[in-house]
Amino acid sequence: MRKVLVAALFTAVALSAQVKITQGKDKIDVTIDGKPYSTFYYGPEVPKPYLWPLRAPSGVEVTRSFPMEKVAGESMDHPHHRSVWFAHSAVNGFDYWNNEFSYEENPKVKGTMGHIFVTKVSKVQSGEKTGEIDETSEWKQPNGKVVLNEDRKMIFHAGGPNRVIDFDFVLTAKIDVKFGDAKDGVFGIRLASGLEEPGPKSIPEPKRTGLMINAQGCKTEAECWGKRSEWMDYSGIVEGQKVGVAIFDTPGNAGFPTYWHARGYGLFANNIFGRHEFTNKAEPDGSVTLKPGEQLHFRYRVVIHPGDAAEAHIAELYKDYANQYSARR
Repeated sequence: MRKVLVAALFTAVALSAQVKITQGKDKIDVTIDGKPYSTFYYGPEVPKPYLWPLRAPSGVEVTRSFPMEKVAGESMDHPHHRSVWFAHSAVNGFDYWNNEFSYEENPKVKGTMGHIFVTKVSKVQSGEKTGEIDETSEWKQPNGKVVLNEDRKMIFHAGGPNRVIDFDFVLTAKIDVKFGDAKDGVFGIRLASGLEEPGPKSIPEPKRTGLMINAQGCKTEAECWGKRSEWMDYSGIVEGQKVGVAIFDTPGNAGFPTYWHARGYGLFANNIFGRHEFTNKAEPDGSVTLKPGEQLHFRYRVVIHPGDAAEAHIAELYKDYANQYSARR
């Protein structure tokens, strides 16, 4: 029965379903079933590559527009939270997470930030059921020295009832590299206003209705922040529609299951390196070091769905996803 349910929820693809990937100047557009879905932005004008926006099948945007655009009712904190990104705040002492170019105007942080630049787009492939973007980036220190090569694959799935993206990141050290124990990392999404947790300091409109929940049933930032879990989901009301976003960690990832840097104000991120900080020093230092040529490999799945985690059967979908990788080992 479970397999039938999972198949109905994830693999049902209309015959007309199609993912179209279109290369532009320093950006790549993704449309699904003839409708805009997302755009991958990169180039010398951005501090790190990012996807913006992410949309539900209905077209509702589930990620914040700031700082790319200013939208009434959106919070404007943390400009470095660019929709969907991959980075870390402590790599050989440099910050690739809190790294907007505008921050360099502050003499206290000038010279402390690294940046991530795409050097090659090796695949832009459309398809009836999936589309794919493959690219290579360099993580550079302020002096231009390359610390890491990042090889990334993003696979976008057509069909319904959910929108699914598979992310694959391979980091290869070019020199001795240390990922320091710090909370700001690694795979991050900044969610739309309606998915933020309600609180006394919330902007009143649009109404904040978000609820986060993890695989262990913990809810809210108070229970979920800094905890390890195989998956986490954030759901609420956006433009009158009940929608949610789930991130799946993958068996075989370094540090599985990951720690979660999930905040009520809409930050939704996982980070294996913040072990010491997330546990208030109860656990050993989470730093990871690589010698030249050594690698870290991370895979994640993002599921954008109607309803909340229970209504979308996120736990069932995760079991099916995890079993695919467990069977390979």
